[in-house]
Amino acid sequence: QVQLVESGGGLVQAGDSLRLSCTASGHTFSNYRMAWFRQGPGKEHEFVASIYKDRVTWYGDSAKGRFTISTDNAKNTVYLQMSSLTSEDTAVYYCAAREGVQSRRRDQYPYYGQGTQVTVSS
Repeated sequence: QVQLVESGGGLVQAGDSLRLSCTASGHTFSNYRMAWFRQGPGKEHEFVASIYKDRVTWYGDSAKGRFTISTDNAKNTVYLQMSSLTSEDTAVYYCAAREGVQSRRRDQYPYYGQGTQVTVSS
């Protein structure tokens, strides 16, 4: 049973940085594609970033140039470093995992965490 637990969310001001963490258990971490999605108020789930084998990364348009995804395989943890945050980044951020090729679709990830709230005040 794959379990994903996010942490690191909170209330920050516009322009601040924040790092989210997601610790995984129940699977061989390095064999899975790890991703971050987010859902803002009244919005659909949005792909943020994914990483595979610690080096192959993809980013959604809103994350390019501002967010960085990385992993620490020894800790079974994936991170999302976010910078230059704006109110548009306010959302619940979810960690997700899947085996197989890259996907930006939320329904292609069978494993999902409970989410961590990020609120950016302007």
